[in-house]
Amino acid sequence: MRFLTVLALALILHLPVGAADLTAGAATVDITPPPGCPMAGYYSVRGAEGTHDPLFAKVLVLEKDDTRVALVALDLITTTRGLVEEARKRVEKQTGIPGRNVMISATHSHTGPILWDGSPRADALGGGQQIARDYIHGLPAKIAEAVQIADASRKPAKVSFATGKEDGLAFNRRFHMEDGSVGWNPGKKNPKIVRPAGPTDPSVPVVSIETTDGKPIATYVNFAMHLDTVGGLYYSADYPATLAQALGAVKGDNAVTVFTTGPCGDINHINVESATPQKGYGEAARIGTRLAAEVLRTFDRLKPAADGPLRVTSEQVELPLAPVTPDELAAAKLVIADVQAGTKPAPKFLDQVQAFKAADVAARLGKPHTVEVQVISLGDDLAWVSLPGEIFVDLGLAIKAGSPFRQTMIAELANGSIGYVPTRVAYSQGNYEVISARCAEGSGELLVDAALKQLRMQFRK
Repeated sequence: MRFLTVLALALILHLPVGAADLTAGAATVDITPPPGCPMAGYYSVRGAEGTHDPLFAKVLVLEKDDTRVALVALDLITTTRGLVEEARKRVEKQTGIPGRNVMISATHSHTGPILWDGSPRADALGGGQQIARDYIHGLPAKIAEAVQIADASRKPAKVSFATGKEDGLAFNRRFHMEDGSVGWNPGKKNPKIVRPAGPTDPSVPVVSIETTDGKPIATYVNFAMHLDTVGGLYYSADYPATLAQALGAVKGDNAVTVFTTGPCGDINHINVESATPQKGYGEAARIGTRLAAEVLRTFDRLKPAADGPLRVTSEQVELPLAPVTPDELAAAKLVIADVQAGTKPAPKFLDQVQAFKAADVAARLGKPHTVEVQVISLGDDLAWVSLPGEIFVDLGLAIKAGSPFRQTMIAELANGSIGYVPTRVAYSQGNYEVISARCAEGSGELLVDAALKQLRMQFRK
């Protein structure tokens, strides 16, 4: 009778029941390449001269009722499908965690190595060099090592969550201009700016994982803003490095901060209304510190996650190819040849963007992109969604608005990437992200549909 009374009270108060059934572990493994590796993020060749702050693979493993999942965040520009598939195989072999239960995402640091995928752009930027090939070849083993360490460290755990709000860091980088066009990064204090062409997502979802006696295991943080604040020729994890340092000072060095980037294909840190420069390590530190402050405030509002099953599903989604004409492909071949030859002056930036897109699309010979949308959920409170590219913020907001879970976190550049995924509206507006997009109009909405279908299927199942 006393047990039934406690159970009823727990359900009324939304308290965790049987929380000891959940176990959790976390780990961090250094994945910094050696100096000299070609760097990612731009349309120019850059060889790394050293390390400002190391790059990591950070992992959170959760287990409940014989279901185990691993959430992996890499301080890298992106993930490739080949990397994900090989890492999942190794994880399954070394830990027994099914590969399909592993979500691998990238933070999108522009000061990490290029990940060679055989594409013309990767080759043109040095990705085919042996040092770059060796790096990505060895990366799955390091990811598996991190998951294995996290899995071996699992302890009975409790989970709490809350969502903060930081609305002064991120800005939509697309703007309606006086001439009727939509501009991309039009410059600070540009008098021709009329208004932003889209919103931001200021939410800061936080999940705290502790042992049942209150010792920190990990903090999962998600925020929708591009990582391109540092620049230069030294490896850096950008603003998540400062975030992790600040939270580590509070939670302890053994507590892992797992940061993932939310949908931010059209979002960056540039405030065009301010003339203040926003580049370099100081800017990354400012952003990371301010984000950490909001996470710390959010700690005061954490509430326990209600007990419930750990669930995993995924769906393969076919996305149509962006249209490319024969004339565009012919022009692309000339531009790429100039880039590879180092012709001076170099082709115009948007001409390069269009050329590499056209080459990638043509190489598929009409075959649609097949991408993965994965959903992991815990009870009826928490859900994690993977999206395979640089996703426009409106698409992420649509998933959150339609999700039945109390807190939904979306990791972009996860389980592979096809680059930019704009909204239908953005395709008609054009400019950089649309020119770069390898998938056709409507692709983003297909991803939203796949995510919402799984979220609704898992809720209260």
